Amino acid sequence: MNIQIPFKLTFLYIVLHLLFAGCVSTEKLVDDGKDHYRFAFYNVENLFDTLDHPIKKDEEFTPTSEKNWTGKRYYVKLKRIRKVINALDNPIAMGLCEVENAAVLKDLTTRGDLKGIGYDFIHYESPDMRGIDAAFIYQKKHLKILSHNKITINFPKEVIEDYTTRDILHVKAMTIEKEIIHFFVNHWPSRYGGVEESEPKRLYVASQLKKEIDKIRIESPNEGIVLLGDFNDGTTNNSIVNVLKAKNKKNAEIFCCHCDLEKNGEGSYNYRGEWNMMDQFFVSQNLMDAGSIQYLKAGILKEDYLFFNHPKYGKTPTRTYGGPIYYSGYSDHLPVYIDLKKGKS
Repeated sequence: MNIQIPFKLTFLYIVLHLLFAGCVSTEKLVDDGKDHYRFAFYNVENLFDTLDHPIKKDEEFTPTSEKNWTGKRYYVKLKRIRKVINALDNPIAMGLCEVENAAVLKDLTTRGDLKGIGYDFIHYESPDMRGIDAAFIYQKKHLKILSHNKITINFPKEVIEDYTTRDILHVKAMTIEKEIIHFFVNHWPSRYGGVEESEPKRLYVASQLKKEIDKIRIESPNEGIVLLGDFNDGTTNNSIVNVLKAKNKKNAEIFCCHCDLEKNGEGSYNYRGEWNMMDQFFVSQNLMDAGSIQYLKAGILKEDYLFFNHPKYGKTPTRTYGGPIYYSGYSDHLPVYIDLKKGKS
């Protein structure tokens, strides 16, 4: 059955959620009994509902489009993503990108295998032309949200004219140990048109993120910072190394969590047989050697069902669509994660 929610009701839900999302929960935090916290990120590849929203270029994800994006396929997609979240051991918090709106996040977090876990979410509509946004889901009983906001990227003319991209989502939260962490969920401009040609856009986004990081380091030097997302650049690109100043050294201002994995030939995205670490994490130096939680390790989820054997490019993430062809896969990206251990070493 193809169940379609009227656009007015969807819009009303989004407005009401944004009005109340900033309210701080009074629910008491509880320990999850584990020796570490897990945070994850997943580019879920076009998590759209089946509605044609007039202000978005989402026509291809409707039942009457060439893709034939039906309610059944939408619910299969949700089931796939829930399976991945379960396989990640239900992270205490998780960044997502390529989600269309608050309604799909509600469908994702309150039904099926995630029902009863207690996930809530934070989401803002961004100016991306296709209507895809970044989001943050979290377990209310393990993480207290203190504040959140979006960082809108306004490109100067010397970089590019008449171009919009996804907002960076900033969430300030507190753990049960009363450690405060700033999460920045990213989905930087793609490499469409060529890596070098598109690089100025990512360099500019990186510069705006760096300003926010520096502000926190000056005003609240003891608070942790976690950067996560699809950066559309690897660990050695200029935006990461020269703008964010992220390094694979424990005394670095910003530590590159997935650097070693990329050096070993691993990645989250396979482009024509070459693995790239587009999706990654970075943490501030004070999460490396101080406080009641400390960086432990980084990883990539590589369950067999996330792959198929491409005849030309080998083992590749199994995606939902290849052009108009429906493959019923998961995503063209792999999920990534980090673990922060509890207690001083």
